[in-house]
Amino acid sequence: MRVLVVNAGSSTLKYALVGPGGDAEASGVVERIGDGARVTHRAGGGEWTVAGDAADHAGAMERMSEAFAAHGPDLDAAPPDVVGHRVVHGGTRFAGPAVIDDDVVRAIEELVPLAPLHNPPALAAIAATLARFPGAPQVAVFDTSFHLTLPAAAVTYAVPGSWRRAGARRHGAHGISHEDCAARAARMLGDPPGARVVVLHLGNGASACAVRDGASVETSMGLTPLEGLVMGTRPGDLDPGVVPYVRRVLGLDEAAAEDALWHGSGLKGLAGESDFRALSARAEAGDGDATAALDVVVHRLVKYVGAYAAVLGGLDALVFTGGIGEHSAALRARVVGALGLLGLALDDAANAGEGDRVVSSAASLAAVLVLEAREERAIARACLAALG
Repeated sequence: MRVLVVNAGSSTLKYALVGPGGDAEASGVVERIGDGARVTHRAGGGEWTVAGDAADHAGAMERMSEAFAAHGPDLDAAPPDVVGHRVVHGGTRFAGPAVIDDDVVRAIEELVPLAPLHNPPALAAIAATLARFPGAPQVAVFDTSFHLTLPAAAVTYAVPGSWRRAGARRHGAHGISHEDCAARAARMLGDPPGARVVVLHLGNGASACAVRDGASVETSMGLTPLEGLVMGTRPGDLDPGVVPYVRRVLGLDEAAAEDALWHGSGLKGLAGESDFRALSARAEAGDGDATAALDVVVHRLVKYVGAYAAVLGGLDALVFTGGIGEHSAALRARVVGALGLLGLALDDAANAGEGDRVVSSAASLAAVLVLEAREERAIARACLAALG
């Protein structure tokens, strides 16, 4: 079985054609959708990067199809057997992957208010692949499913009962990545019983997850993907009183305030842009706003790791994954350097390396790992499981 996996993020479209052995026959990403898109496609040992034009995720799907047509494999000659989609928000309805039909599409649409940056791109990708591959079953794999193991104390907001009955509760996100990375980390440690792992999935969207014995017990995102860590354009943790305050002082209407929370906060709000690499370069050059923004990011990360180690009753492994987590040695060094209280210590040479690896030193009381985000492979496995 060959599975075409489509992972529609808030500003990217990742894809992979996963073969019967679980390895990718081809993969790629359309980056910076809506802002001078760029397509990188890998197949047959080669890699091609070209400028694209993708005003939205429907356009990104067209660029993906063009990349396959130009560089292979030929999806017209040999279409995928299954198409799998990452969907950020499945609420409490979906405890696992679901074969897509009209009811599933309607449910994803109904959950758009909880993930307005993510569920609409997933719906666009589903519509495009249903039209392109009408004979292939399609499966939705939900980021929220992994977090349905959260204890009641972790999902409950201290708000009026009428609010809770209306659905105000914590859901989490990035569950596909958190589950996969926690399992791989445990295997690298020799599968100790009750393994206590904190996973930091750091990209344009970012979240932390505390995992005990393979189950999510706490995570940083809440009802929506706004809560938690500082992100590219989202603020993370925020006093809810800030919103009515700035609306009164600045005269913002509800729509403008909500747009600022989703699109104008986080790194963009702190330093004018959401690209972590660009901000890191600015900070190295002495830019004060960029330096201050990175300080906020590190502070929030250190706070969450410390809190989650307490929730778990100790720590066996800290995992960095996602585009930023995998590629920013400087960020990892700052975070781990501030966690000496937990007995963490880096091996500088390993931290500067590449690929899946242990980057902690022999003196570290817990392992520190860097793991490539392999959501596409995890989604492919989930699709095959859903189809039996």
